[in-house]
Amino acid sequence: MSTKLNIQAWCSVKNGTVSCNGKKIVSTDNEQTFSEFAKQIYKEQQWEYPKFYKMDRLSKLTFMTAEILLNEVTISSEEKEQLAVVFSNKSASLDTDRNYQNSINSIENFYPSPAVFVYTLPNIGMGEVCIRHKIQGENAFFVFDDFNPLFLKQYAESLAQNNKATQVLCGWTEIDEKGYKSFLYLASPNGTLPHTEETITKLYTQS
Repeated sequence: MSTKLNIQAWCSVKNGTVSCNGKKIVSTDNEQTFSEFAKQIYKEQQWEYPKFYKMDRLSKLTFMTAEILLNEVTISSEEKEQLAVVFSNKSASLDTDRNYQNSINSIENFYPSPAVFVYTLPNIGMGEVCIRHKIQGENAFFVFDDFNPLFLKQYAESLAQNNKATQVLCGWTEIDEKGYKSFLYLASPNGTLPHTEETITKLYTQS
């Protein structure tokens, strides 16, 4: 029997602001760099995951959003076996690709940076989330020109209808030279908001 999904929780991280389930929980000086902002959130939330500091910017953004969101819900180890992850963005890992290319072009380095090369795929941040929370379900990362709520809805519900997932962590996580925004939500039978294109769009827009 397939699982009916509703939206249980959501979180947004955008240019110095963190909102969760419609409530602003962090608001900082927009003049901060992303790295300064990420470091502040890490310390304020008192996370104990030193690997965070080694991540690229996209992975940090994805990790932060998922960490705050998943700390708002209770998901058992058994449920995590059926928790799928579906993320998306516009520029894939371009932000990190540029940094890697700069390390190649630098006359000060004989070799490009392997520490940066590790993150030259957009799904690496998703993998960091899965490792951190021991998520074992299916996962996929898609690239679109813009936020695509209809696709997220249809893909998540397809996973549920085909008994490949009972809950799905969905969303958008994008960072470039102009700014950053990550919006993730948990589609679950425990949710109270309808899992519709309209609702997803509304939450994304208001976050």
